[in-house]
Amino acid sequence: MARGRAAGYDDQRELILARAAALFAQRGYPATSMNEVAQACGLSKATLYHYYRDKYALLVSIAEGHVRKLDTLVAEVLAQGLAPELRLRALIRRIVAEYAGAQHAHRVLTEDVRFLEAADRERVLGHERAVVAGFAQAVAGLRPELAAAALAKPMTMLLFGMLNWMFTWVQPDGALDHDTLAPMVADLFLGGLPAVQPPGAGGLPAVQPPDAGGLPAVQPPQFIAAGIAQAHQA
Repeated sequence: MARGRAAGYDDQRELILARAAALFAQRGYPATSMNEVAQACGLSKATLYHYYRDKYALLVSIAEGHVRKLDTLVAEVLAQGLAPELRLRALIRRIVAEYAGAQHAHRVLTEDVRFLEAADRERVLGHERAVVAGFAQAVAGLRPELAAAALAKPMTMLLFGMLNWMFTWVQPDGALDHDTLAPMVADLFLGGLPAVQPPGAGGLPAVQPPDAGGLPAVQPPQFIAAGIAQAHQA
């Protein structure tokens, strides 16, 4: 009869992944040893190998586990059938919230995926493509003519240019947290999206008045809170 896994086995695996992700993010994947991972987890090296066969297995699990979560949450939002703007706002909010709790794993995904073997890298990139496709679908819902001009994906990549590098400068104990920044990103992107013109669609877009969106549409946190309070009082 096969022996079952000990209670807490999965929790221990998750702890190991979290500690390994922190080390990879801080030191880099090539410079981190299994001895260091074991020490960070308070385990012997032999015990660590009971959970993961080698350092490469840790890298695959961190990168693929993180991007699978992103893929899943995008699918969940799309399945809700929200109106186009609400759909994109929900995607931004959910992805930023996931990044907030996985900054080390996200750094590993963005910087160490190049160390994956071809099959593993392609599997991870497949999930990344699905995430981008989900966002591009939401952008196309707001601006169908951009999709027709093959611009929905480029607009999505510009959005991810804001999202993907937040981990490099947002401080967990800073004045602005991820919950505060998510609606700002949405306001900035959604405010500017209407001004984007497909190439050959009549030259440069007309200059928009200050209240038309983009940067002027971004509200300081206290103004957002005040607006919500007023809406509840109305």
